[in-house]
Amino acid sequence: MAHIADNARLVHSNGGLGALVRRLSDMLARRRVFKRTHAELNQLSTRELEDLGISRSMISRLAYEAAYGK
Repeated sequence: MAHIADNARLVHSNGGLGALVRRLSDMLARRRVFKRTHAELNQLSTRELEDLGISRSMISRLAYEAAYGK
């Protein structure tokens, strides 16, 4: 029961349920950008990545930056 009360307090103190839904929606959208960018870069051949100046070890970092900024 305390958990429910804590969550209700959190929702009301941060702008209500609408703000919570917006934050969740934003988080999910950023996660989709990360996953899509990572998948697309990962599908490229090593040669194609080299042509772009990207090493395979940079893919996760570049996908993170695309989704969340630096």
